[in-house]
Amino acid sequence: MTSTLLVTGASGHLGQRVIHHLLETLKVAPQRIIATTRKPETLKDLAAKGITVRAADFDDATSLRSVFAGADRLLLISTDALDRPGRRLEQHQAAVAAAEQAGVGHVVYTSMPLPENSPLLIAPDHAGTEKALANSALKGWTVLRNHWYFEDLFMSLPSALAMGQWYSAAEQGKIAHIARDDLALAAATALLKDTGKNTYTLSGAEAFTTEQIAQQVSQATGKPLQVVHVPLAGLIQGMVGAGFPEPLATVFASFDTNTAAGRVAELTNDFEKLTGVSAQPFAVWLAQHADALMAK
Repeated sequence: MTSTLLVTGASGHLGQRVIHHLLETLKVAPQRIIATTRKPETLKDLAAKGITVRAADFDDATSLRSVFAGADRLLLISTDALDRPGRRLEQHQAAVAAAEQAGVGHVVYTSMPLPENSPLLIAPDHAGTEKALANSALKGWTVLRNHWYFEDLFMSLPSALAMGQWYSAAEQGKIAHIARDDLALAAATALLKDTGKNTYTLSGAEAFTTEQIAQQVSQATGKPLQVVHVPLAGLIQGMVGAGFPEPLATVFASFDTNTAAGRVAELTNDFEKLTGVSAQPFAVWLAQHADALMAK
């Protein structure tokens, strides 16, 4: 295969690992890769390897067609535009339209599990982007419904370990976390090889409640960690008290509501089916990152 592969968000954590797997794991020649970012100066190392680096502004819809020109296959990593409702979906819809106009043959998109009718407040962005792909004239597309990263635990666990208490409104809902690097491998593989119109739900090998996660983290770190169940309003109030703007706190709290509803607990073999390897177990990831979780 000699198709040209374009990766958006290439300077982000996921995008960097996708590029790594394209080059190192899948042995794609750098001359076949286009990396886009808002800040192309941050990707000088990729340019030095022979990768084409382009600036991409997803708020400038008219510019995206030229940014995507020459790409046969495109990975659309969901953007981080959460400052106002609807902005991210607008960006994604513009990207799908630009991919069509630029003659891209296949688009891979990083979505979330069960985005339709979800209590998670960012879910409409993903559901709307999936709809845009389905209604497009693209020859092929791949939706990767990525479960939450193990690395997301860095947002809450360091402070929770420092206090010995982890406040949660997730009730007994389970989460089938998966390593970000595994999701990067899946995205790279789909970008290189997947054909047709497919949706994959990419979960880890196990799903755990908050208590089960806390127990394993406590064992790995040697520090006590108690889960304190609170109502949703209390969780939001606590985040606002910690300095989060209330709209952002409400969005973050809706992740717990989504978990409590059982919408991120599904276990699938889609990751192994797509990549041919098994997902990293939580215990292995935790052993590698226990010290970092205590860094606060």
